[in-house]
Amino acid sequence: MSQPLKLLRVAALAAAIMLAGGPARAWGPIAHQAVNAHAIDTLPKGLKPFYKNHRLEMPSLSPEAVVPEEGVDRRFAADRLMSFPFADMPHTEADMKAKFGEAGEKAGRLPWLIEQSYQRLVDAFKANDKNRILAESDQLAGFVADLHNPLALTDNADGQKTEQHGLWVRFSTRLPEAMQNRLKLDPETARYLDNPRDYVFAMINDTYVWLDNLLYQEDLAHRGQGGYTELYYEMLEQRAGRILRDRLSEAAGDVGSYWYSAWTAAGRPELR
Repeated sequence: MSQPLKLLRVAALAAAIMLAGGPARAWGPIAHQAVNAHAIDTLPKGLKPFYKNHRLEMPSLSPEAVVPEEGVDRRFAADRLMSFPFADMPHTEADMKAKFGEAGEKAGRLPWLIEQSYQRLVDAFKANDKNRILAESDQLAGFVADLHNPLALTDNADGQKTEQHGLWVRFSTRLPEAMQNRLKLDPETARYLDNPRDYVFAMINDTYVWLDNLLYQEDLAHRGQGGYTELYYEMLEQRAGRILRDRLSEAAGDVGSYWYSAWTAAGRPELR
């Protein structure tokens, strides 16, 4: 099969996965590309060459990369349901519906999207289907990265409750774009996850603790300014750039860990 046809096949698979999984991503394309590229570098030698050799065949890293618009399914407004640290949060979608009913459904489906995507990736590794592995790895990476955005975990996702309207796009898309040449990530080495489902809820707590700081730093960056100009983004980088780097670095390490864990769960097949 020619390279263009391979890329088309991967793109088609990715589109099908996205339609099945719900609306798209919390971060803009610059952030997702940075997370995926650095996630590859976290992998052990038995897995890293496969992703390095085929990185441009992953939908978000391909030359024709297109990131669809985000949507509420790819969020999880945990603070709509209970107060941090969410100790009694159900860990299955069925238990969530039983405990919270319609309110649980409206909070978003991000934890379950991660769980379902992870299992599809395990199945893709077992089948040793390169195109499915790449497409599902990309989809799973998007979900895991989304969970590292504090705004994806709150009922104040757009700053609407704190008079910071439009915060979602400013922090999640515009700031990574403004910092593109300075967006240096430092993820930890990928590790095996004993319980990928429960680890989702550890990531939720680790991410949510940044929310109040993010809201405060963004408010400071905007004080004394009439709009959201280049100067605003310079101030936002000074005040919230560390939060952005931390969240994306953690996301890259966790993405690598989910890929590595799925490959291990599938029996560590030899990949080409």
